[in-house]
Amino acid sequence: MTRPQLLLIAASVAAANLAYAQPASMLEASNPFAKFSTLQYQYPPFDKIKNEHFAPAFAEGMRQEAAEMEAIANNKAAPTFDNTIVAMERSGRLLDRVGSAFGTLQGSYTNDTLQALAKELAPKQAAHSDAIRLNPKLYARIKALYDKRDKLNLDAESKYLLERYHTDFVRAGAQLSDANKQKLKAMNAELAALSTQFAQNVLKEANASALVVNTREELSGMTDKQIDAAAAEGKKRGLDGKFVIPVVNTTQQAGLSVLTNRATREKLLAASLARGSHGGEFDNRDVVLKIAKLRAERAVLLGYPNFAAYNLEDQTAKTTGAVNSLLAEFAKPAVNNAKKEAAEIQKVIDAEKGGFKVAAHDWNFYSDKVRQQRYAFDASQLRPYFELNRVLQDGVFFAANKEFGLTFKERKDLPTYVEDVRTFDVFDADGSQLAIFTFDPYARANKRGGAWANAHVGQSKLLGTKPVIANNLNIAKPAAGEPTLLTYDEVRTTFHEFGHALHSMFSEVKYPRLSRVPRDYVEFPSQVNEMWMAYPEVLSNYARHYQTGAPMPKELLDKVQASQQFNEGYRTTEYLAASLLDQAWHQLTPSQIPTDVLAFEAEALKKAGVDFAPVPPRYRTTYFSHTFSGGYSAGYYGYLWAEKLDADTVNWFKEHGGLTRKNGDHFRKTLLSRGGTLDAMQMYRNFSGRDAQVQPLLERRGLTGE
Repeated sequence: MTRPQLLLIAASVAAANLAYAQPASMLEASNPFAKFSTLQYQYPPFDKIKNEHFAPAFAEGMRQEAAEMEAIANNKAAPTFDNTIVAMERSGRLLDRVGSAFGTLQGSYTNDTLQALAKELAPKQAAHSDAIRLNPKLYARIKALYDKRDKLNLDAESKYLLERYHTDFVRAGAQLSDANKQKLKAMNAELAALSTQFAQNVLKEANASALVVNTREELSGMTDKQIDAAAAEGKKRGLDGKFVIPVVNTTQQAGLSVLTNRATREKLLAASLARGSHGGEFDNRDVVLKIAKLRAERAVLLGYPNFAAYNLEDQTAKTTGAVNSLLAEFAKPAVNNAKKEAAEIQKVIDAEKGGFKVAAHDWNFYSDKVRQQRYAFDASQLRPYFELNRVLQDGVFFAANKEFGLTFKERKDLPTYVEDVRTFDVFDADGSQLAIFTFDPYARANKRGGAWANAHVGQSKLLGTKPVIANNLNIAKPAAGEPTLLTYDEVRTTFHEFGHALHSMFSEVKYPRLSRVPRDYVEFPSQVNEMWMAYPEVLSNYARHYQTGAPMPKELLDKVQASQQFNEGYRTTEYLAASLLDQAWHQLTPSQIPTDVLAFEAEALKKAGVDFAPVPPRYRTTYFSHTFSGGYSAGYYGYLWAEKLDADTVNWFKEHGGLTRKNGDHFRKTLLSRGGTLDAMQMYRNFSGRDAQVQPLLERRGLTGE
């Protein structure tokens, strides 16, 4: 997930632009990036943006920002907060808007041309960033201001911004010798190219790893419509008469919960687990080793023992010791719980005279049977009550209205990059418009895996911009005319991603840089928003049968509530395994980088005590996009770190009356609106009046008493 920046009104935008002279543009006027979008809130003109517009816009954007930075660095006037820090905050507007649109399409609707350009751009963008962060004149001006920051009479937000700039430049290598700066630049360029290659390999390998079977019988357990969709996918791929099941980026696959043919389940999971590690042009093992080594070498060059130590210093966790302690605290009880769950699954297998020991490809299928026995329902009973539009409008939006007074109105006039994207105006409690929200729910072959939020436009009082925020999911699109029925986890994800959107839409920061928060804090507000999915008032409002409109029966709702901790051993263990892998790779010194990726992975899981075969990591190394091509390198632990704050916050809401405007307004005022304008943990204390406790999280995950 990224932490977006956020955006004010068209007239004030024009005024802000006039107040700051940008370098003359060399971009052709016909290029849609040549000027600020004339659409409301500078919404991107997706209908006008073509592949060929990006390369010249990126080139001109980098040229303009470089010229702006040179002008700041060479300013003969003594450095002031306005002529240095504020001037930097105003710079790079063209690069920001082309980068935002490119990132959107690269993630959600990519193509060969964009992927080729991404590879070409990665080292150029790294070099461009280095030229700014490693500019000695620029750093000298920042340091001069930083050294006398207490005498500048700055307001708290401006002072914090100055401190962040100094930290950013130092961590980027501004204090290195000229020789070491050159080494760092080479490393950054290579890392950028490798990360792009890793991401593209993951997407291409996922498409290439789809399961192909010959008969309908092999897909027994799926509905007729799902099997028909598999046949259509086969035909689309030129495999007439065959059936194709695409894979998603997580290890586990949705089909594993319903396929009755054990051999098919085994093949599907094997295809998933092998991605990026079985040879061929999309093999990521060598890419991983190069990334790990370069990150370790870069950390040492910057004065840190390993990459994790470097990365965590600027997070709320601060140290590898703190992260290792958190993960270790959960590992043993989580695996113990998973083993108990496996024993229950084994009883079902034995009762059916299966004649085999539970394996990873059996877990989802048989855990549903355990759930059915224990709670007298299975997950498939829920789906008719989780129709996508109801979940979104009568669930997610309804909760936001109750908590914050927000209202939403869908609009059809704004252009989108694909017809499935929906757009909504978001109105505040006083009736004024707060933001524009876009929603892209469906999986596509040219869309990266997972779910995420991003900003088309970020909020900033300085720039006069208001937020245009996107949510992306990867729900399987049904056949034409069929309803989109969600799983329980997909409902959770829909609420989760909207929590990110709220964080961005509520931002009230002055400076663009301060819209960002630490990576291990960014998931906290989104995880808090998950609490409303099963909150009785919200659940009863959206959980209605898609055909009859009848509410979910109370007895089924009660079973949902009773089963909240079901399968938590599995869920926690698969997550911890991935988090521990992330740390294992990034706590290596350059001399410790292995030569065998899979052997290192196996040993790391064993050493951490999470090598339980029926529960593989949520992501294996070779398709772990979060850590090798996303923003979560040495940071995947952040979901658990943030969940500690989340679980404590849920308790705070319960203690203060639950889903009320008073609670929502307090949460918004003290935390959601503050962006990164002060220390994240102080922000949390301002909200809750206390430090977060871990006990609520242990109880939530059923890990107490171990």
